[in-house]
Amino acid sequence: QVQLVESGGGSVQAGGSLRLSCGASGYTFSRPYAMGWFRQAPGKEREGVAAIYTNVGSTYYADSVKGRLTISQDNAKTTVFLQMNSLKYEDTAVYYCAADTTGTFSRGWWELEKYNVWGQGTQVTVSS
Repeated sequence: QVQLVESGGGSVQAGGSLRLSCGASGYTFSRPYAMGWFRQAPGKEREGVAAIYTNVGSTYYADSVKGRLTISQDNAKTTVFLQMNSLKYEDTAVYYCAADTTGTFSRGWWELEKYNVWGQGTQVTVSS
């Protein structure tokens, strides 16, 4: 069974940087088709932040984070990173890593229903 574990969250001042990591384990035959980062702020719905299609390396971002956040993966494609620069107060949220291990291509990268495996989340707090 695939498991995801996030790390790297914390508290930072506005303008600062953080790097989140998502380690995956438990694969049997194939890697996930896509990996995504989502976030959920208090009182708000969970939203897609960024995603990477692991085989081709193509990346996608929410408009609110373009130019500030970068998603990447390691060569073994077992760890996904989210480099967050120029952080803003509104980036404060719990960040979740997610994996699409079944190839749900009918869903967009930003849709929660695309992903069937989720991590436990890591808190990111940005102070203004």
